[in-house]
Amino acid sequence: MSSDLQRISLVLSDVDGTLVTKQKNITERTKEAVRSLKAAGIAFAVTSSRPPAGLASVVRELGITTPVAGFNGGMIVDQAGSTLRQWVLSTESARDTIAHLEQAGIDVWAFHGNEWLVTNPDGGYVAHETHTLGYGPVVVPNFDPYLEGIHKIVGSSADSQALQAAESALCARFGDQAAISMSQAYYLDITHRSANKGNAVLALSEILLIPPEEIVTIGDGENDIFMFKVSGFSIAMGNGSDKVKQSAESVTASNDAEGWAEAIMTQILPCAAIK
Repeated sequence: MSSDLQRISLVLSDVDGTLVTKQKNITERTKEAVRSLKAAGIAFAVTSSRPPAGLASVVRELGITTPVAGFNGGMIVDQAGSTLRQWVLSTESARDTIAHLEQAGIDVWAFHGNEWLVTNPDGGYVAHETHTLGYGPVVVPNFDPYLEGIHKIVGSSADSQALQAAESALCARFGDQAAISMSQAYYLDITHRSANKGNAVLALSEILLIPPEEIVTIGDGENDIFMFKVSGFSIAMGNGSDKVKQSAESVTASNDAEGWAEAIMTQILPCAAIK
């Protein structure tokens, strides 16, 4: 672990591909690792591309008491569900982003607060996301009535190359207004420019009165690179891409090989004890 990290006060973790298995389960070893963090006096928080309501089961199962940073930090809520910070897409960028994805033949979802809106309930990943979030979508004929106040747009497709092409095109057009990144090989996330996990780190730092240099971040996706850049120490999951691994200061095993718990027990807690 980096010698620059003088103290560990908070572990901030991504959820899907990191904290949970591919089947969206939290293992017993992971639960034990969370309890060990608490016993060591280290706070624990989660950030995710999911809406805050889609993290309720994780919060409940792990007994998380810190604010929850949904939408990659685009909506941060306290334990009562009150909004502490939020950033929404402009009406124009939301409209044009949706039009671009639809023209590319990519299924589009929009999240308006915790409400999940779809026009195609039979889309390839709707059932998967329903299982992940713990609730289903609202089917709408179009997104026009909801363009004001959208927290996140998702392009969903099994064609990762089509998503990568859309990512490049949207970055060229809206890169100064939106944060655009792949959260999974089949999901392209578009949020307000300030709604990225780097700003989630900074917002939680301010809310919890913990300096960013005392925060350890763990993740597997390209959207996690934002938080790697501003935290005191970063750990990539073994199932992350080469780009993600190269952006972190350390790499652990995959999410299906207890990599998260391994990182906590073999890297973070021993270092915390020494410091």
